[in-house]
Amino acid sequence: MATIDCEIEYNNRRRVPEYPAFAARWGAASAAYRQAARAELDQAYGPGERHRFDLFHAGDSKAPLAVYIHGGYWQRGDRKDYAFVAEKLNAAGIAVAIPSYSLCPAVSVMEIVAEIRQCLAALWHKTKTYPVVTGHSAGGHLTAAMVGTDWSKVAGVPADLVRGGVAISGVFDLAPLIPTSINDLVHLDATSARAASPLLWPPPPKGRTLVAAVGGDESPEFLRQSREIADVWGRAGSKTECLVVPGTNHFSVVDELTRPQSALFASVAGLARQVSVA
Repeated sequence: MATIDCEIEYNNRRRVPEYPAFAARWGAASAAYRQAARAELDQAYGPGERHRFDLFHAGDSKAPLAVYIHGGYWQRGDRKDYAFVAEKLNAAGIAVAIPSYSLCPAVSVMEIVAEIRQCLAALWHKTKTYPVVTGHSAGGHLTAAMVGTDWSKVAGVPADLVRGGVAISGVFDLAPLIPTSINDLVHLDATSARAASPLLWPPPPKGRTLVAAVGGDESPEFLRQSREIADVWGRAGSKTECLVVPGTNHFSVVDELTRPQSALFASVAGLARQVSVA
């Protein structure tokens, strides 16, 4: 078996050197939409500086809810730069919440998992709506973690709070990141990587849905990880799909959420409508 160069496989900024252009465009579009949207901004879900979410309304108080979790390998990024993903979903009748969360190395990956659970609990108390969870890269990992959570152990929320998610370009087994530069700030070791890997958790209860979406032009490892979690969780009784988006890389795949005709947009919007039914 050939040795895998994990740095090449997982360092997406190196693989897609034009990523700054994506970030600049997304940031500008997000700043404009935060000004124009009907939204509740900077809502607290915890005591920390980054324990905040923005909630973009779709016009109907009973609208389905999508929660979008930003990426950045758990060490960078902010919700304010991703408001652009809410615009077309709002137009399609889907409310969108976008949280920030604490970043490594100030916290561990599992502490971030706990923060996103805390955010989803706060959103439940605010909206009483079952959300579809979606997110990109680190947010894809966190999406799978939310689908894989035993919500019966979280006080004050339904045991099936997260019925489905769309994980975009996620890493679900974190061990391959240990030897890479990504780990300089994440500080994973074999034990913490295993604990934070949804692929290695007990599979979710039967009936939960996970779409593992990935760009067709992403690295073989990203394609493998998405296929593997869909396969493992599917065999355990979840409803799963590996959605490969042709012609997209690790960054351009996110733009599919701005295209209502795309398969990725349809997956998020359709699952939001499906899981919101009590």
